[in-house]
Amino acid sequence: MPRGRPRARRHHRRPAPPRGARVIVALHGFTGVPASWDAVRAQSEARWSCPRILGHGAEAEGVESFDDEVDRLAMTMPDGATLVGYSLGARLALGIAVRHPARVGRLVLIGGHPGLEDDAEAATRRADDEARARALETEGLEPFVNRWEALPLFGTQRRLPEAVQAAHRARRLSHDPHQLARSLRVLGLGAMPSHWLALPGLPMPVDLLVGGEDPKFRALAERFVAVRPGTTLHVVPGAGHDLTLEAPGAVASALAPSSPSRVPCPR
Repeated sequence: MPRGRPRARRHHRRPAPPRGARVIVALHGFTGVPASWDAVRAQSEARWSCPRILGHGAEAEGVESFDDEVDRLAMTMPDGATLVGYSLGARLALGIAVRHPARVGRLVLIGGHPGLEDDAEAATRRADDEARARALETEGLEPFVNRWEALPLFGTQRRLPEAVQAAHRARRLSHDPHQLARSLRVLGLGAMPSHWLALPGLPMPVDLLVGGEDPKFRALAERFVAVRPGTTLHVVPGAGHDLTLEAPGAVASALAPSSPSRVPCPR
């Protein structure tokens, strides 16, 4: 499938934010759920919207490309929202900022990747994600999650309390393996268009959050800042890739200030 293949955009009625409220739209990562943001939300006074993404329980009929999902999510957002995403959610959030800048008043990316620039590298990544998708379909969810959790990217999570790790694993195991396979095929890094050239033109304030023990994504964030001067980089010491899990207080602090409201995200 071509990366970022454009399709006719569907029209949705955009929600209007409550008068005077600061709205945060939060996009979870791969194998995540809206409740993945709960530890951050508990330290925030903003009004939150935490939509599900393709392959994770979203109503996403007709979505066939990365940009299709970007457009679908953008059409559910009020204009001028603070948009935050983690990992896969950060890649989608960046896509929204590039394609629908009026929707985004502020962009906050946690462990984000602006996309692969080399077509051969993207093709290799698509092949890798296809192999993962087939493993999900043939072996089921638990063996896949076992391998996923063993990736070095998530090694710092093994220092977390057992109860936190168990709850995180339960969220991962709550998904349909066939839908996760669809997510890998449509939203994988190799299926995403590269946005490096679009970074200097982003009109909204941009913050990047990375863990001090996540060297790959710290290097990507430092390059992002070099390409787009004025971007704010937050490096969280002692944390790895998933700051929503490992350092929710740091994420909440980066998202402040916010307006009072206690609207729960759907599970």
